[in-house]
Amino acid sequence: MVDFRPIGYVIGLLVAALGISMLIPMFVDLAQDNDHAGTFLEVALITLLIGGLMALASSNSVAGGMNLQQIFLLTTGVWVVLPFFGALPFMWGDLGAGFTDAYFEAMSGLTTTGSTVFSGLDALPSGLLVWRSMLQWFGGIGIIVVAMAFLPELRVGGMQIFRSEGFDTDGKVLPRAAEIASRISIIYLILTFACAVAYLVAGMPLFEAANHAMTTIATGGFSTRDQSFGGFSGAPEYVAVVFMILASLPFVRYVQILAGSSKPL
Repeated sequence: MVDFRPIGYVIGLLVAALGISMLIPMFVDLAQDNDHAGTFLEVALITLLIGGLMALASSNSVAGGMNLQQIFLLTTGVWVVLPFFGALPFMWGDLGAGFTDAYFEAMSGLTTTGSTVFSGLDALPSGLLVWRSMLQWFGGIGIIVVAMAFLPELRVGGMQIFRSEGFDTDGKVLPRAAEIASRISIIYLILTFACAVAYLVAGMPLFEAANHAMTTIATGGFSTRDQSFGGFSGAPEYVAVVFMILASLPFVRYVQILAGSSKPL
């Protein structure tokens, strides 16, 4: 019989981390004196509490490690559970979306599908727009890559989790899963920052530049406007093309290049 406790432990930690990340759009709404900030605070506390309790209840299983079957179940569980909590800000507060629409939007973001069921984006609170972009940004790096930071506690080999996510693992790039995850995360952050700066230079306002940088590097396509890039014709379109190409390349290859590997792309 499968022991689900290690799976619950990692998912609980990720749910708690998702709850903490909800404070970012809350502060965005607070800065603009938007009432939706209270909604984000409520959802963040609930998500953090549930995630923390899940991890705490399963923490006694950490020493047992995880096998390959549990790794695959973890991968599936993450993509099912996290969109549920990611959908809560869409269901509560100003937007008041139904569960189906909210879950679809969150799933579309975390899987970087890019489809949306929402209209009137120009009139949405800034915090919700930031949250949509953040969901897609999280999905772009792969929630599983983030989970790898916790997996050494469970004695999980790095290549196991990479195979379950479909990563190319020909040749061992770095010795440990957490080390691979940290290198990929740094590269992801650098590309996101560079993309945002490029959008600013191309004439895009700061708020739009930050949001579109997250969704561009995620190669997902969420926008802050109903027109999407139709409202940013010209230089920003070329910036988007360049950075979507850069972000579409395997990040493991970037790690190899930084590690001095001569293996071709």
